[in-house]
Amino acid sequence: MNEFRIPVGSWVEILFDFVTEYFSFFFDFIRFAFAGAFETVDYLLVSPPFYVIIGLAALLALAVRGWKFFAGTVIGLLLIVGMNQWENAMDTLALVLVASVIAIAMSIPLGILAAKSKAASSVIRPVLDFLQTMPAFVFLIPALLFFRVGEVPGIVATIIFAMAPGVRLTELGIRGVDSEVVEAGSAFGASPGRILRQIQLPLAMPTIMAGINQVIMLSLSMVVIAGMVGAGALGAEIMTSLSRIDIVLGSEAGLAVVILAIFLDRVTAAFGTGNTPISRLIALRTSRATVSASVESRIPVEPESVRL
Repeated sequence: MNEFRIPVGSWVEILFDFVTEYFSFFFDFIRFAFAGAFETVDYLLVSPPFYVIIGLAALLALAVRGWKFFAGTVIGLLLIVGMNQWENAMDTLALVLVASVIAIAMSIPLGILAAKSKAASSVIRPVLDFLQTMPAFVFLIPALLFFRVGEVPGIVATIIFAMAPGVRLTELGIRGVDSEVVEAGSAFGASPGRILRQIQLPLAMPTIMAGINQVIMLSLSMVVIAGMVGAGALGAEIMTSLSRIDIVLGSEAGLAVVILAIFLDRVTAAFGTGNTPISRLIALRTSRATVSASVESRIPVEPESVRL
């Protein structure tokens, strides 16, 4: 057997030791910021009575998808309360929201950069391929080394794992905008920034929202795995059920994750299409106001001399 071995793992360990020694202040800052963001969101979700959060979620469901989703949201969240998993579910939701917001805030600018620059795209795409093919558990190792045990390594690993589809679909959406529309904007003297804001981003929004939807779904799946590094919430419950082979605890925690996933998926999908009850109501009122203004403008006005 050939005894020759390339010590790639040793090289990676040396790199990690160097980064940990000389950039510890940077990781301490990130840990402080992410922990503060998580604790704030978690406090806003856990401190009010459960029926307040359920009411707000139900109103959001009614606004974006209608009565059926309203009823399903109320029933699903009440089921979580009945299974005594409400606090764990809100902890999981806080982790997902914090990780998703940060991942989206990073992925959309990177997607825009990749769409605007072929050189940037040629660098970003291999990195995304690497992130998407790497097993999810591997992301926990550097996160644990840099940020210790707790919610923060779970958030960091979730961000790294979930941001790839946001970058890809943002780039795809912007590249998919009709070039003739962009050329027309340039012909009318619009600056590149204005073309991006007023033409490319609005037209690419359905694709971008699909990427945001995928970021949230991957964040929810990774948050469960992050229970292995002390992230707590439903992930810790599932890991506990695996270690004890506890079918009751595992099924209840897993069902709570499914309910949260369905709620978040339907809400983000509705925003992606833009076809929501509240948007239709606004469009109807706008059209009525336009018709009314048009009719009033056509009513002849008698000259002042005629009236006298």
